[in-house]
Amino acid sequence: MLFELKTVFLNEDCEQQLNYEIDLSDIDIDGVFPFTSPVAVTATARNRAGIITLTLDCGYDYSRCCDRCGEPFCRREQKSFEHGLAQELADEGNDDYIETPDFTVELDDIVISDILLDLPQKNLCKEDCKGLCPVCGQNLNSGSCDCSARTVDPRLEVLKQLMD
Repeated sequence: MLFELKTVFLNEDCEQQLNYEIDLSDIDIDGVFPFTSPVAVTATARNRAGIITLTLDCGYDYSRCCDRCGEPFCRREQKSFEHGLAQELADEGNDDYIETPDFTVELDDIVISDILLDLPQKNLCKEDCKGLCPVCGQNLNSGSCDCSARTVDPRLEVLKQLMD
């Protein structure tokens, strides 16, 4: 989606907003397609004292399997990203601003990279997920198991004898 910003760049205290949706259902992450709904994007460009700021508010459904217990989960995510815009950059290596020489910015690539870079490294169904019992495989979120909590790894049995 192309966002035309000439009015914002040329007028101080100006604000412009654009609402649209982008479909990310074809993005494969580790063999999973986690985006189950289109991403609803609200892009807002503001000119405050000649400094142009682009704010992207994104809402989407994210579905994965928990990395600890293996249970599938789906949650509604609301993320906000902010970028500085400049008509031209003095330094090519400057990643703080997005260059917009023709007063337009292509939002799709920015939204996709922001969302993908913000995804968690570890997908958990809830923050305090207890995972699975290493002995019997019981999901410890749904109840405890009858396995002995004092089971010692056979490789560490010698250390246990020293403690006894």
